[in-house]
Amino acid sequence: MQLVVGRIGRAHGVRGDVAVDVRTDDPAARFAVGSVLATDPAGTGPLRVAATRRHSGKLLVRFEGVKDRDAAEELRGTVLLVDSADIAPIDDPDEFHDHELIDLAVVTTDGDPVGRVEDVLHHAQDVLVVATADGREVLVPFVSALVPEVDVAAGRLVIDPPDGLLDLAE
Repeated sequence: MQLVVGRIGRAHGVRGDVAVDVRTDDPAARFAVGSVLATDPAGTGPLRVAATRRHSGKLLVRFEGVKDRDAAEELRGTVLLVDSADIAPIDDPDEFHDHELIDLAVVTTDGDPVGRVEDVLHHAQDVLVVATADGREVLVPFVSALVPEVDVAAGRLVIDPPDGLLDLAE
């Protein structure tokens, strides 16, 4: 699975640097010198990081082979990707990468099937977006009281929904 780690913005300066809108929790690892990033559109890459630096709160990246402002400007809008298999698992057993949760089967503590995790939202509270078999969308706060078990290896997630949580869309 390809994961978005950034999007190239405008060129910065005349030497080929670009501003990157970072969309990863670990920019130091994803944009380390020598890192190779897949791209969307695919014909633009892959791109190898030659240098990085911070400037006015933005991450500036220079890619190998991008020698001037014109070449950098041609990259504008390119989405930067990494393969999920290249991302190390988190050491904390109660923490998960979004891609580990997406597509897990969701069942209740009684074993009743609910659906599949379609997305993970990160706002004031992490929320699982669960697509049910009948086409509804259920939002489940991702807290241990409501999600007592996550078994990524088995491909399932157990929820203990309070009365009415699964019926809110009705």
